Amino acid sequence: MKLWQKDNSSVNERIEKFTVGRDKEFDLLLAKFDVQGSIAHVKMLKEAGLMSEKDATDALNGLEDILKNIVDGKFSIEEGIEDVHSQVEYLLTQNIGEAGKKIHSGRSRNDQVAVDLKLYLRAEVLAVKNEVKELFDLLISQSEKFKDKLLPGYTHLQIAMPSSFGLWFGAYAESLTDDMELLAAAYQIANKNPLGSGAGYGSSFPLNRTLTTELLQFGAMNYNSVYAQMSRGKTEKIVAMGLSAVAATLSKLAMDACLYINQNFGFISFPNELTTGSSIMPHKKNPDVFELIRAKCNRIQATPNELTMLINNLPSGYHRDLQLTKEILFPAIEELKACLQMTSLMLSNIRIIDNILDDEKYRYLFSVEAVNELVNKGISFRDAYRQVGNDIEQGKFQFNYHQQLHHTHEGSIGNLCNAAIEKQMEKVLQKFL
Repeated sequence: MKLWQKDNSSVNERIEKFTVGRDKEFDLLLAKFDVQGSIAHVKMLKEAGLMSEKDATDALNGLEDILKNIVDGKFSIEEGIEDVHSQVEYLLTQNIGEAGKKIHSGRSRNDQVAVDLKLYLRAEVLAVKNEVKELFDLLISQSEKFKDKLLPGYTHLQIAMPSSFGLWFGAYAESLTDDMELLAAAYQIANKNPLGSGAGYGSSFPLNRTLTTELLQFGAMNYNSVYAQMSRGKTEKIVAMGLSAVAATLSKLAMDACLYINQNFGFISFPNELTTGSSIMPHKKNPDVFELIRAKCNRIQATPNELTMLINNLPSGYHRDLQLTKEILFPAIEELKACLQMTSLMLSNIRIIDNILDDEKYRYLFSVEAVNELVNKGISFRDAYRQVGNDIEQGKFQFNYHQQLHHTHEGSIGNLCNAAIEKQMEKVLQKFL
């Protein structure tokens, strides 16, 4: 069954297989939202006098039954039925008769898909937001717990200056606050109603788009009917950009963890059940989880570009190219949620090695502390830098400051400002309301 099919017409089987592609697979994720959109549309049709009280009541009851089956996992797209929209209308017509054929008045499959996608993406962005907030809370907690545990900081992968696990965990917490800014912007774009735009040019029916916007609890409407259709592809790309920002933070954190667990660093460890071994080397404890988080998140960061290449240079109006956004974006959403969950699991079980900086190789880590001490005694910075540098070159540098570090400015080892970072996050979270 196809919504557009006329009597005595058929489509070549190979053409149908090619054009449908994987659409049914991803349409199942939209099923709940398709019914929700149809419920709002039917209520609007009744209010506008385009559907009788009885027909609307029958349709609404039938749609609620279909929605319950979807929630209970009893819904599928049958063989020979093109997509989720056709399946819902077919089931409704089978159950309530002719009234089921009336629900498509004033609507095109184009705006049906558009509203399904907006509802789905809005829900998924909120789900990602919740996972990010859980990881953020954990990072802040671990930052406070391990704020006195020192570790070496690096620039150019060379030993640089003293850092701490309080700084390390807190840095990624604050990174997530910026990522959430992009995710919140994506939420605002997804939270606009395209329903009623039809095929992109509106309808001669007296539709009440304000009503469907309220019924579907959208924050606003895509007002211009042409733009409502143009928002397809664009919305997916903007959501992908928000996901990409979170993925970039996770990828960097995962890379750090892979380095820190390495024996040449030896800063952290994890329980045996969270690492994997080697088939030939019995001593191995591999950070496979972090390696896969790094790989998956790097791939997620490519999603906006892949969508750009798909939709770039398309003129206004609908094009079948847009069908493919689902198979690009939907798996990326699931992958990111899994990566967030696994990062939280790993960091909840992290073990921090004690007294890392006692190792002789970190003695130069405190060269800046030595320079600063001389400056505090009245020596100019350049002369102090030269004096300490010469001592290092001549092997005279014997300073060890890690028992007496006094970093007090905002955002330093001794003043993490985690409470301020938490306030930033709370401010961003308000943008999702």
